[in-house]
Amino acid sequence: MTVSLNQDVPDFSAPATGGTFRLADQRGKTVVLYFYPKDNTPGCTNEAMDFRDNHDAFVKAGAVVFGISRDSLKSHENFKAKLELPFELISDTDEAVCALFDVIKMKKMYGKEVRGIERSTFVIDGKGKLRHELRGIKVPSHVDEVLGLIQQM
Repeated sequence: MTVSLNQDVPDFSAPATGGTFRLADQRGKTVVLYFYPKDNTPGCTNEAMDFRDNHDAFVKAGAVVFGISRDSLKSHENFKAKLELPFELISDTDEAVCALFDVIKMKKMYGKEVRGIERSTFVIDGKGKLRHELRGIKVPSHVDEVLGLIQQM
């Protein structure tokens, strides 16, 4: 089962920095879930820093931000500490959350086909409905776009 726009997102839990993440615990807040391929890679580092640098604006807009990748919790803890991220990172090593949002795609990397996370961001409203999905995004100006969508909700 995958989530569709304007539908309820089923509750899920997954290990995260700072303790287990449960979607149900976020009710009443706008939730930004951004999926990214891998900790400590250039695009993912820039994206995380953009969310970090705009974190106060997300909080002011009533939103909470979570990054998700297939990296281990240990990798996430190191990445979060290195970049001083003010939000938690969710570890999806079994790809259950990735499957729910259908973000695993075949991608070309150095001429080879590989399975990986398509950089994507989802915005869930305070009632648990999926309001926005942005797929196959480019990092520059992406965070501004997400923030703009939230401020219009």
